[in-house]
Amino acid sequence: MNQQNTTQVLSPTRHFTVLLSPTPRGARLARLLAVEWMREHEVPYGVAEAATQVVAELAANAATHGRVAGRSFRLALVTHDSVLRIEVTDTRGENLPRLQPPFPPSDSGRGLLLVEALADRWGVEPGPVPRKTVWAELDLPHP
Repeated sequence: MNQQNTTQVLSPTRHFTVLLSPTPRGARLARLLAVEWMREHEVPYGVAEAATQVVAELAANAATHGRVAGRSFRLALVTHDSVLRIEVTDTRGENLPRLQPPFPPSDSGRGLLLVEALADRWGVEPGPVPRKTVWAELDLPHP
């Protein structure tokens, strides 16, 4: 009986997290910080471009729909096991996002459709009260 000894090499886990003001400026800063972090950690260009759009949408939603005066939102980026996970946590847990059909005359309401198109997976995790976390995952190419 011939057995092969194989070792699976997993990519190292990398974390980034920051608290930001729930304002348009905080949402813009989330996007800029994410771009820099992904550049530093050599996230492949195509994934980084999609992730930048996802961060922009989720941060804008947190600043617009998840805003509570005096309470920050949190951006977290994590890479592990060939996945980039983006999490945006705000303090409006009672206001869960959901996909809505786009209405042509509307200037808003398309953000989650974009997230769904760009991410491999996404979802919402309620709690702990009063928070909710909207997350999205993008698969990283295998080296």
